[in-house]
Amino acid sequence: MNQQANNTQRGVILALAAYTMWGIAPIYFKSLQHVSPLEILSNRVIWSFFFLAGLIFVTKSWGRIRAVLRKPKTLLILVATALLVGSNWLIFIWAVNNNYMLDASLGYYINPLLNVILGMFFLGERLRPLQWLAVALAACGVAVQLIQFGSLPLIALALAASFGLYGLLRKKINLDAGTGLFMETCILLPLASIYVLLIADSPTADWAANPASTNLLLIAAGVVTTVPLLCFTGAATKLKLSTLGFFQYIGPSLMFLLAITVYGESFTADKGYTFAFIWGALVLFSVDGIKGHRQAKKQAQTS
Repeated sequence: MNQQANNTQRGVILALAAYTMWGIAPIYFKSLQHVSPLEILSNRVIWSFFFLAGLIFVTKSWGRIRAVLRKPKTLLILVATALLVGSNWLIFIWAVNNNYMLDASLGYYINPLLNVILGMFFLGERLRPLQWLAVALAACGVAVQLIQFGSLPLIALALAASFGLYGLLRKKINLDAGTGLFMETCILLPLASIYVLLIADSPTADWAANPASTNLLLIAAGVVTTVPLLCFTGAATKLKLSTLGFFQYIGPSLMFLLAITVYGESFTADKGYTFAFIWGALVLFSVDGIKGHRQAKKQAQTS
């Protein structure tokens, strides 16, 4: 029992660390605002590759990589997930550095709701009544913005869709997070290298002319990408999925607070309506999750 309590405690600490790091990641990307989004993305891919390769070398996990290389179908899905995660990263970097952090925050609030819809369509999962109501509320939030203000939260929807589809495909191949991300960075590495070495012509593309601080920040992209992921993976092995799900709102909440208090983004009426509906939907979604968790616990005790 003690061991289980210790594991749960460690899991909670790791989950808090992962989602907090994801939530404050915009501070890092804002510090690279003078570098183009494609250049930041390319460096993120390159340095994540080296950082993950080092970890795999230290942990002697090359057997997992060889196992993936022997599965053509898995590799094909990994090409799709690599493109999806690369697109997600690019949209996020562009949004943060062009003062659309509120939209990025909204995208990650929408993501859990989109996940249940994807689960229904592609995994045959059934939505419970409260989940249906939560999805309907979220749809109302988007519809109100479209009808009353004539706009759609495109950045938020693009982030939610790319990350939702990424999660769906990764679920199909059932790879651990580190191995999967390493393979994805391997797939994106040639494109990132070609862009950095042959295409990029911005002042920051010449590392010899850059201040050391810029170069160090670009190298740090590997750490910024992989450390939260490793914390998340550690938390996932120690906590139940239902418990872990309640931490997922920390990231977008921190982004939301940063956007308004630190970076001065305006919380306009159209955003206000949409956020109100999404937050209402997430309250229902969380209540449903708590009820489901309690029912599962009762069933486990009686069986």
